[in-house]
Amino acid sequence: MPRLIFFCGHAGTGKTTLARRTIATLMQQAHLRCSGESFCLLDKDTLYGQYSSAVMGVLTGDPNDRDSPPYLQHLRQPEYDGLLATARENLALGVSCIVVGPLSREVRAHRLTDRAWLGVADDVRVHIVWVHLQEDEARRRITARGNPNDAWKLAHWDEYHTRLFMPPAAEYPELRLYDNTAPTEHDFGLLLGVLGTSGGV
Repeated sequence: MPRLIFFCGHAGTGKTTLARRTIATLMQQAHLRCSGESFCLLDKDTLYGQYSSAVMGVLTGDPNDRDSPPYLQHLRQPEYDGLLATARENLALGVSCIVVGPLSREVRAHRLTDRAWLGVADDVRVHIVWVHLQEDEARRRITARGNPNDAWKLAHWDEYHTRLFMPPAAEYPELRLYDNTAPTEHDFGLLLGVLGTSGGV
């Protein structure tokens, strides 16, 4: 019974770091239990970063563009289509997947709870983690990490700000909300407990 675990949220919230820590811990647990469960980490930026740089360099002259209207119109959806197709192939082989990407539109529309839309079998356990920070802290972290792909966000923050979305817990019961501002070991343990259950959506 493979697991499909999404780490979603806006830029600078620490999705990838948290996902890497989680998969390392889950793999260790699987080893100790001799469960035979295997995992793969599918990060959208790793899978499509270089490809998108090449395309955006041709399309707009800026290989680091990941936020402008041309990117959102021409590349965003194909990236996510490929990301989910790769996850489906692994799940069909019995490999649990941790998928990292903003996916804010899909979360907002409750798409990740729609198994028909996801194209996954009924025996796949789906968990959705929404990683969040206060906006000022996220902006500070984006600035500090110095990723060229964030240049558009920082230069057009007022416009980018309008895309930021914090799902209310009452309206999105399928989400595990994770405040990554200053998480404790207890917070991480609670997250692992949720991801390790037979529940999900």
